Amino acid sequence: MKKTVSFILSAALILTSFLWTTPPSVFGASDFNYAEALQKAIYFYECQQAGPLPSWNRVEWRGDSTMNDYVTGGWYDAGDHIKFNLPMSYTASMLGWALYEYPEGFDLSGQRVHIENNLRFVLDYLVNCNKGTSVVYQIGDGPSDHRWWGPVEVIEKKMKRQYFTGRGSAVTAQMAAALAIGSIIFEDDIYLSNAKSLFNLADTERSDSTYTQADGYYDSWSGFWDELTWAATWLYLATDDTTYLEKAESYVEFWSTEPQSNILSYKWGHCWDDVRYGTQLLLARITNKDIYIKSTERNLDYWTTGYNGERITYTPKGLAWLNQWGSLRYATTAAFLASVYADWEGCPPEKKAIYEDFARTQVDYALGSSGRSYVVGFGNNPPQRPHHRTSHGAWADTQREPDYHRHVLYGALVGGPGQNDQYNDAIDDYVHNEVATDYNAGFVGILAKMVSLYGGTPKADFPSKETKEDEFFVEASINSIGTNYTEIRAELNNRSAWPARLIKDLSFNYYVDLTEVFDAGYEASDIEVTLRIAEIPATASQLKHHSGNIYYTKISYEDGTDIFPGGQSEYKREVQFRISAPPGTNFWNPDNDFSYNGLVRDHITSKTDYIPVYDGSTKIFGLEPEGSSTPTFIKGDVNGDGIVNSIDYVLLRRFLLEIISDFPCPNGKLAADVNDDGVINSLDIVLLRRFLLEIISQF
Repeated sequence: MKKTVSFILSAALILTSFLWTTPPSVFGASDFNYAEALQKAIYFYECQQAGPLPSWNRVEWRGDSTMNDYVTGGWYDAGDHIKFNLPMSYTASMLGWALYEYPEGFDLSGQRVHIENNLRFVLDYLVNCNKGTSVVYQIGDGPSDHRWWGPVEVIEKKMKRQYFTGRGSAVTAQMAAALAIGSIIFEDDIYLSNAKSLFNLADTERSDSTYTQADGYYDSWSGFWDELTWAATWLYLATDDTTYLEKAESYVEFWSTEPQSNILSYKWGHCWDDVRYGTQLLLARITNKDIYIKSTERNLDYWTTGYNGERITYTPKGLAWLNQWGSLRYATTAAFLASVYADWEGCPPEKKAIYEDFARTQVDYALGSSGRSYVVGFGNNPPQRPHHRTSHGAWADTQREPDYHRHVLYGALVGGPGQNDQYNDAIDDYVHNEVATDYNAGFVGILAKMVSLYGGTPKADFPSKETKEDEFFVEASINSIGTNYTEIRAELNNRSAWPARLIKDLSFNYYVDLTEVFDAGYEASDIEVTLRIAEIPATASQLKHHSGNIYYTKISYEDGTDIFPGGQSEYKREVQFRISAPPGTNFWNPDNDFSYNGLVRDHITSKTDYIPVYDGSTKIFGLEPEGSSTPTFIKGDVNGDGIVNSIDYVLLRRFLLEIISDFPCPNGKLAADVNDDGVINSLDIVLLRRFLLEIISQF
């Protein structure tokens, strides 16, 4: 049965992907393209993926990361690289709820395959975090992570990532809720069995005493009773077992009330810490009881027209403003709840229009009705400098370099403005300009609703290819020069960002013209190359023949992964080497040397194209003199016909299955090892497939 369901779902995904190869056009009266906004808001989650990236990941500047985590996968929380299960599972539950309520919005926009892919990705991680008598609730240490500013693909060169386990009821119940919703969406028995076991653990524990490491980041301020109720309610919807509904209702007496009253608290918003507001809405629909209906309407009235003379703060331009931390997150999530409640037949007609109008005005504020967009890569004047390490693409462990973002973090909803609409688009403003997975959670849901009402057209050929910068290159200068020698200072840079990556077999070539040596009656063997200074272990070869009178020395690093975009001392490593004619001679002349071109005698090095850089045998930067003797091939072109296509994929697959033992061209095996790790294996075929699907643009 499981295999049958899996096959049907896979077929549906393939069919959906095919149907929406050309994005649909749906028209409605709207100032904003909700389908494009939804498309990008979902894409943001692919930017946050941890571990081995799935083949469907579309982010060209992301690569596999934190592969040594105790549990791989999941999402990095925000602009940092910690995996916090409380907001992560809350986010998964909200995305699942959005799909549960508004599947037509995802279908109309062609985004169903993407929301389902992303939801499964994180649910599978939550399953793997379930260790039976405890859960892995966090991976990564907050203070250590926050002290470093760099791309996540190289974080393991900077720190060891700790993991933390416990039985905290809030996080465990929230994980149960997410998986219960997933079991409904995907009809998945594994998700359901894990939801049940996690709920039982949370209900038995009834304590957050073992949930401590997230203190100061994601404390469970509201306690665990709201998560227990939330999980039990969704398990009832997943199983139709009234035992879960009875449990859910039994927990309500432990919910907080307004001061000096027995009225359930209503002056806050549904969020990662407090899920009672969404829970009571669900219970209102399930039971039709006044306690839940009245409490839900008190909360929604407080957000809209006011209740009992009190109303949430509104900014001058119309944002319902609850708190400075993630103001847009609260407003768009409240908009989602208002929309869901307005759609229920039990919503009073006089309130339905109010709630619907509130929902649209809040999502429109996020999209730009105030005069600027708060969604990266969408609309008018969107944020350019979100507080997000990997999209920034820094190499020197600083927010100041570069002074722009190298990547567009499409779809990320920033924290948002202050209560007077003031907003600072600055990378160091983590209050107003950080992004987070939970910020986008309710936002995705209300966007799906807006698409179902007003339509829109997703962007064709999204995401567009980025213009790449040089990632590996040499900066050099003349260290000293004499009558019989040249001494060069060279710094090999790794400023990689498409994606940031480590290369073990890094080297560069320095080319010289020995015409004057031969004219003086000497041989190439009379010229000596000496490595004088090296910041990390390296070797300098004696001169090798290139072509004609041109020779080169290869400067190779023992471990090129020690050059990585992780800090001032890590992203570039210096060597000083001397090329010398015999002592007492004076025929040496560097002016005709290819790599000497443009170098100056200065303490400050400058970038040069004439010292090419190599990843193994593949040139990845710079120019070579004419007449290269370096083996030439195109990565992935295993049959040597000059193009990389499906024929190469089939040949590589047959090679891995041992149907063939070699490729039909001399450099076929070099071309097959697309990640240059020295072996041809399944990783190479996965990368080749992603290249052919245009998910990545280079190996």
